[in-house]
Amino acid sequence: MSFYQNIIPNQLAAAAVTTSTTTVYTVPTSTRTIIKDINITAGSSITVTIYFVPSGGTAGTGNIFLNVVPVNTGASYFHWVGTQVLPAGSTIQVVASGTGGNIFISGGEAT
Repeated sequence: MSFYQNIIPNQLAAAAVTTSTTTVYTVPTSTRTIIKDINITAGSSITVTIYFVPSGGTAGTGNIFLNVVPVNTGASYFHWVGTQVLPAGSTIQVVASGTGGNIFISGGEAT
């Protein structure tokens, strides 16, 4: 059976972004996760950085996925569509230059 036949679609994260680096999703044990879309909204203009952090790692320059992305007031920044696979224990961490924003991540989990 292929990896793609075992994927369960899921909303992986729906969280507020803050000025502290925050984990918004952790890949469960014995699972791989496919990230398919990321949307960021904001009530005021902010910038956002997203990290895909390996298990046991910390957010840093070596694992930035999107760096200091501008999000304009009341706008959805983008609709990223792709295939990024994260192994078990990996995290998605987010930090923003201000408050009032939200991040929504969708994809699938495979065991």
